[in-house]
Amino acid sequence: MSPVLLFTCIVAYFAVLLLVAFYTSKGSTNHSFFIGNKNSNWMLVAFGMIGTSLSGVTFISVPGTVSANHFAYFQVVLGYFIGYFVVAYMLLPLYYRLNLTSIYDYLNHRFGTYSYKTGALLFIVSRTLGATLRLYLVINVMQLFILDALGVPFVATTFFILLMILLYTFKGGVKTIVWTDTLQTFFMLLALVVCVFYIMGDLNLTFTEAISQLNKLGYTEMFNTDVLDKKFFLKQIIGGAFITISMTGLDQEMMQKNISVKNLADSQKNMVTFSSVMVLVNLFFLLLGGLLYLYAANKGLSVKGDDLFPTIALQYLPPIIAIIFIIGLISALFPSADGAITALTSSFCIDILGLQRNKKLSEAQQSKTRITVHLIFSFIFLLFVLYFKWLDNKSIIGILLDIAGYTYGPLLGLFAFGMLTKRSITDKFAPVICLLAPVICYLIQYNSISWFSNYQIGIEMLILNGALTFMGLFAVSKKAAL
Repeated sequence: MSPVLLFTCIVAYFAVLLLVAFYTSKGSTNHSFFIGNKNSNWMLVAFGMIGTSLSGVTFISVPGTVSANHFAYFQVVLGYFIGYFVVAYMLLPLYYRLNLTSIYDYLNHRFGTYSYKTGALLFIVSRTLGATLRLYLVINVMQLFILDALGVPFVATTFFILLMILLYTFKGGVKTIVWTDTLQTFFMLLALVVCVFYIMGDLNLTFTEAISQLNKLGYTEMFNTDVLDKKFFLKQIIGGAFITISMTGLDQEMMQKNISVKNLADSQKNMVTFSSVMVLVNLFFLLLGGLLYLYAANKGLSVKGDDLFPTIALQYLPPIIAIIFIIGLISALFPSADGAITALTSSFCIDILGLQRNKKLSEAQQSKTRITVHLIFSFIFLLFVLYFKWLDNKSIIGILLDIAGYTYGPLLGLFAFGMLTKRSITDKFAPVICLLAPVICYLIQYNSISWFSNYQIGIEMLILNGALTFMGLFAVSKKAAL
């Protein structure tokens, strides 16, 4: 497959995104940028959130894990499904009742400024690390399979992609992203479906025959019953639920789109619809992974892991499939990157700088500040992607889950303490507790095998971190005054 042709497709795709941004950002204000004027269509948000939640990690890494882990990832997906209902019927009503622009303003209402700023900073660190890891994964695939052949250096590729994201988000923000994410989710799912059915056709397999072959190889095995193992099914399901509650319900990027919907009822419909579709889509990605390994075995290929899908799609499938794959890959890249930069800009401007509370600043002055912050976060993204390239670590999905455990855990503890108790805390201690909890968690995880008879701490790190934060807050709390 010609790298020049694939590069042309990438440029054409960018042009479409810029066109969409041009029309959707007309008449945009700071309010449009932050929460889309509270006028987003719930069906568009639900469909677009599929792309945001999946990202390049699901597109590339999940199929690649099937050989080693079989369909065990589906245990986590079942947990996700449970978590989405908690978000829909516990967190969304709270956010709408308080009419929040930033969800971390809840912590200000409940505890005070220190807790509020701590929650926002935890999100900023978490989302910056997570989004740049996802961005690196997809850019690296494009670099290895397309741009290296054209002599384009990695730093230029990263700079160009971040520039494109800037061009179509700096004005419209959430108002634009709701539409571009919808477009990108469509192309990502198109690539998934086309690749699944083409590979089944090439191997002369019906759907039933494909499942039968995967079953014989043990790939369809979902549930791990080893209590000591990191992938024990109860750990995975419960951990998955808490990951969703934390990384969706307590994440400004994800909630920014939900609270841009007109009313609570529509936002809840968005969440329930989105979560149901997500289960099926993830199952389809696991099926694709199994089929890719069948295809590789049939063709005598030894490729595996994150290199499996791009290698087969770009070097062994017909050109039209390769083009669809690369468009799907780019579509997996952008929803996680554009939304992250926009949400980080929103959170920093609102939560850290207090932009919306400063009545002395005009709309033009606020816009100037917002654009400056947007540019700074884009530059930070560039630096982190280049750093991950230097590290060259292949285990992206594992790193992401570790980051979630350490950074979203304190957020989980803060929100849980606020919602489940009526106690007040000594607010200035909140940052200290939210820093100590991850440190203690690290020590426990590092020594868990020797301390707890070979017990491995995995996805449940998030819950442990949240629980330690909760206990720390309780220790510095008192009964609320009547």
